[in-house]
Amino acid sequence: MTQGRPLLNRRLAGFGTTIFAEMSALAVRTGAINLGQGFPDTDGPEEVREAAVRALRAGHGNQYPPGPGVPELRAAIAEHQQRFYGLALDPDTEVLVTAGATEAIAASMLALLEPGDEVIALEPYYDSYAACIAMAGATRVPVTLHPEPTTGTYRLDLAELRAAVTPRTRLLLLNTPHNPTGTVLTREELTAIAELACERDLLVVTDEVYEHLVFEGEHLPIAAFPGMRERTVTIGSAGKTFSFTGWKVGWVTANGPLVSAVRTAKQYLTYVSAGPFQYAVAEALRLPDSYFDGFRADLRRKRDLLADGLRAAGFEVYRPQGTYFITTDITPFGEKDAYAFCRALPERCGVVAIPNSVFYDDPDVSRSQVRFTFCKKDDVLHEATGRLSRLTS
Repeated sequence: MTQGRPLLNRRLAGFGTTIFAEMSALAVRTGAINLGQGFPDTDGPEEVREAAVRALRAGHGNQYPPGPGVPELRAAIAEHQQRFYGLALDPDTEVLVTAGATEAIAASMLALLEPGDEVIALEPYYDSYAACIAMAGATRVPVTLHPEPTTGTYRLDLAELRAAVTPRTRLLLLNTPHNPTGTVLTREELTAIAELACERDLLVVTDEVYEHLVFEGEHLPIAAFPGMRERTVTIGSAGKTFSFTGWKVGWVTANGPLVSAVRTAKQYLTYVSAGPFQYAVAEALRLPDSYFDGFRADLRRKRDLLADGLRAAGFEVYRPQGTYFITTDITPFGEKDAYAFCRALPERCGVVAIPNSVFYDDPDVSRSQVRFTFCKKDDVLHEATGRLSRLTS
């Protein structure tokens, strides 16, 4: 304490060490299998890694790259959006490269929000959403996705979303495919959200980092819906699609004025990052369809492997339509506190998971839910589910 004030900015009061850091440290300390934090245990395509090596050796990006990102990557991002979604972008004015999706979220919130603004976010939400909204001085308004045990999925209540909009609402923060529930918003849901945004003149920031990991349904960027091009900031990332999460290469695509606004905030955060990796990601985005199809099929198989193993171990399983996370319920074990369950799990079974309650404003909503990731080697998933089977022995 100095001058009678806490050292931490009051906007960040309550934001301590992230649950991912806590649980990953627990995995290291106990030697447990880490199915908590979502990072693959194998690298992505060899040709993409070699592209980074070539860039390093050629001196491409070893010094500060251009603030908006290297032209080669911005062009590749624009081509990707056209190739997969029919969205035409100007790579010079409508694409911005960021230090992963996390910086893209932070820069978007800092650029587009004023103190007193309200932001509607789908709950449960990735933990950085809450922190970034708080840093911008805005107010988070959660709209909860509800589990449907009969279908094993989560769904958005559109009436609940509409009721959450007030005269102070500035922005809708979407995430589809959704972490941690694996929900993929449908065409009907996105149409209704787009109509609401246009009707109430709202901005939309949409986190689409799992766009190539849709197992049921289809990924539809809301920016392509009528009236949404000029009000939507779309966030993408190379980490999840190419399994190079440590490179931290993400991007923002939007119309020129929105990109200019986000760039103004972004330039005072990292300014630039990942120079040589930007050249490699440009090549990755141009990989043939067979890569994206094979990547998705492999993760779908891993999803089924882990889901079946968790169900056999006694968990209630919510089968994700996308991402590489599975939400489960621990009540079949007579357990009610997911946080205590996850803290004890490494010693009980040698496995680390994440309590879903940290992704909610009201932890009681999901007190018995636990998230696992399946972006791991098959033998790791088999070993983990084998260990978890001890819970019922």
